[in-house]
Parts: sequence; structure tokens; C-alpha cells
Amino acid sequence: MSKSFEKYQKRRLRSSYLSVIISISLVLFLLGLLGLLVLNTKKVSNYFKEKAAITLFLKNDVEKEGILNLQVSIDEEPFTKGTKFISKEEAANIYKKENGEDFMNFLGYNPLQNAIDIYVKADYVTPEKMTEIENKYKGNQFVSDISYDKPLIDLLTKNVKRISLFVLIFSGLATLIVIVLINSSIRLSVYSKRFTIKTMQMVGATKQFIRKPFIWRSVRLGIAGAILALVELAAVIYYFNTHFPEFSLIEDRIELAILFGTIFFIGIFITWFSTFFATQRFLNLRTDELYY
Repeated sequence: MSKSFEKYQKRRLRSSYLSVIISISLVLFLLGLLGLLVLNTKKVSNYFKEKAAITLFLKNDVEKEGILNLQVSIDEEPFTKGTKFISKEEAANIYKKENGEDFMNFLGYNPLQNAIDIYVKADYVTPEKMTEIENKYKGNQFVSDISYDKPLIDLLTKNVKRISLFVLIFSGLATLIVIVLINSSIRLSVYSKRFTIKTMQMVGATKQFIRKPFIWRSVRLGIAGAILALVELAAVIYYFNTHFPEFSLIEDRIELAILFGTIFFIGIFITWFSTFFATQRFLNLRTDELYY
């Protein structure tokens, strides 16, 4: 009978430890995802910003050499991420594919113009700087017209600022929630041993002696939870890097190492901190207060 009870107690204890590890790993995993988001907010916003292009429509009498010289000079500008020349024939084919009709059949000629798309670096994608670039090429002898999506640039600029502020506020709240959740899991674990703590204290054990095994056990649970969270986070990073390589989530290995190290440290620190104060609380309670 006693052996069966011991086995039951061991299974119950393992189940309790497992639930604490899973709880810690989940909240640390969510914190890691948030950290990944914070680290890559600028990178993601830059990705979308650099998709915006300024289109220079060229005059029909411009020779190929003049177009090439213009494109080379644009490529050398500090604001240029890249350029793409689109001939009037290529533009007509794109229009045909997108709209499913060939306007040249009933017009008899191609009214479109040769063009150069300028993809601008993210730091220059603001209404003011885009206007400066537009003014720079307005008077160019080869350019007949300039076009870009001004409402989109305004929207991108405003939304990036809003998203950055939101991520900052959300990060603070999420960190607080993570601390509270892990603290609650550890406190419940220590609470189940409150009578053991008081019994050890009554037979003369010092507070430090009583706290030590509880803290060491909790730290081990924190390490196990942190490792599990880091494995989950690594799987998510691998998935996104495989399916969305343009975001380059593993481009900066130092940032990733700092993020992983921070998550691991938080897992250890919070479990140590929570266990210390939880055991201290029960050590300071009177025996009759343990029942409440």
C-alpha cells in the first residue's frame, strides 16, 4: 500500500513539475516572439518602404545611350536602393497581362513611354525626401513626367510611427504579464509544500537551509522551461527564414544571440526571485495561517 502511495506521489510530483515547465516555456516563448518582433520591426517596415518606387517617364526621342547614362547616374545617388528600366513594349505587355486586353490592336500604336523605376532606400521614404527626389529630376532633359504613390508614402510614414509606439507599449505590458504568470506558477508550486517548509522550520532548520532546495529546484525548472522555449523560438525563426527569406530574421546573429541569452536569463532569474519570496512568505507565517 505504501509503495503504491509513493508511486502515486512521485507521478503527481512529476506532473506538477511538468506543468510548471510547460507554463514557463509558453510565457517565455511568447516573450521571445515579442522580442523577435521588436528586433525586426524596423527591418519589416524597411522592407515595405523599399517596395515603393518613383517612376521617371522618359521622352520618346531619348537614345539608348542617354537612358543608360541616366540610369547609371541614378544608381550612384545615396538614396537609390536600385533601379529598373521598363521599355514601352514591356509596359504594354504588363498592361495586357493585368487587364486582359491589347489596346494596341484598336489604337494602332503604343502610347506608353519608356520608364525608369527608382527604388528608394527606406530612410528616404518620407513625404519630404520623396518630394526632393521628385524635384531633382523634374527639370531633367530626358524626363517628361514623374509619378509615385504620394498617399501610400504618407500612410507608410504615419503607420510606422504608430506601430513602433504600439510595439513599445505592448512589449512593456507583455513583459509584466510574463513575470506575473511565471511568478504565479512558482508560488503555486511552493504553496503545495508549505507544510513541509513549516515542519522543517519547527525542527530547527535555518531559513537559508530550507530555501536552498526549493530555489535550486525552481531554477532547474526555469532552465528546462527556457530551453524548451528557445527550441520553439528557433523552430519559428527557421520556418519564417525558409518561407519568407526577404525578412532575413537570422541575418544578425549577434542580435539573435542576445535575444536567446536574455530569454534564458529571464527564465532563471524570475524562478529564483519568485521562489525566494514565496518561501520567505511561508517561513514568516504562523502555523495556523498556513490553512488560509
